[in-house]
Amino acid sequence: MLGHILRCGGRDAGPLGGELSVAVPVRQNLRLGAYLVRQKLARREKFPLIVELEPLFACNLACVGCGKIQYPAHILKQRMSVATAVAAVEECGAPMVSIAGGEPLIHPEAHLIAAELVARRKFVYFCTNALLMRKKMGNFSPSPYFAWAVHLDGLRERHDASVDHAGTFDEAVEAIRQAQRRGFRVTTNTTFFNTDTPQTVREVLDFLNDDLRVDQMMISPAYAYWKAPDQDHFLGVEQTRQLFRQAFAGGHRRRWRLNHSPLFLDFLEGKADFACTAWGIPSYSVFGWQRPCYLMSDGYARTYQELVETTDWARYGRGRDPRCANCMAHCGYEPTAVLATMGSLKQSLRALSGA
Repeated sequence: MLGHILRCGGRDAGPLGGELSVAVPVRQNLRLGAYLVRQKLARREKFPLIVELEPLFACNLACVGCGKIQYPAHILKQRMSVATAVAAVEECGAPMVSIAGGEPLIHPEAHLIAAELVARRKFVYFCTNALLMRKKMGNFSPSPYFAWAVHLDGLRERHDASVDHAGTFDEAVEAIRQAQRRGFRVTTNTTFFNTDTPQTVREVLDFLNDDLRVDQMMISPAYAYWKAPDQDHFLGVEQTRQLFRQAFAGGHRRRWRLNHSPLFLDFLEGKADFACTAWGIPSYSVFGWQRPCYLMSDGYARTYQELVETTDWARYGRGRDPRCANCMAHCGYEPTAVLATMGSLKQSLRALSGA
């Protein structure tokens, strides 16, 4: 999701694709670039780029690779208030918000949370499995500050198996098309497992890019949630590198409208390696600010400042915490790639050129 900090433009008017696409509004590119420059000039060592906002944990699916819904019933019934959600985002100062869960469309005031953040000129990505998207779409308004982020883990058979619910793929596709007709920006989020091959990666990204023509696509290797029902199909580091290196070959990476910085895609291929920057995409839920990241739970802080100042960040990352051994998820490594890009004239020019 951070890759678009380094690219700009309006809705893609043709099959340009890949890192050359112009699917992100100019104002977003300028606003986020200016934000990063301000943090650098202020000599702030740690600051948020995106907040993962989880106003609830409840979901209408039970995906086999998900560890976010394995909570007691009284926790799954909790709903974050609009005021609490907005206050958390304003307190940390992040320019972008990913509203996730659970399934946020279950939340009766999710549209109000999104509207309040848009009114404050925060760039909102509303994550959804799309089962309720057509029903609830009328509660939302198209805006350059708002985009749907629809979860699709493959084509019909693979996606429906991943979410353990037949018909989900077809409903998501129809919801995306309806949103496009109504003038919404639509992005997608696809998670890959060790059952994927370079061919299945290409098939789903070709479909999203060329047939469904979504604005941008985010991709990630699955993280091994310890609570997930299926513990056998998470990717290791070398498996991840081999999968994406082969899938990206032959010019595919450049052609697709991928919502990532070039350095993060290099990282997925094994052409570059980074330390984890977990504080760059903090997670705020009904419990508070989660330590150290969206994917792990080592306690909670009341404020973002407390999270930053009292978390021992040096403990986390590959080679430091065994839970991080196979993690190559965007929430830890995309911020590192973006900051490395901003710190290098060569990489900044590369990002702008789509190389």
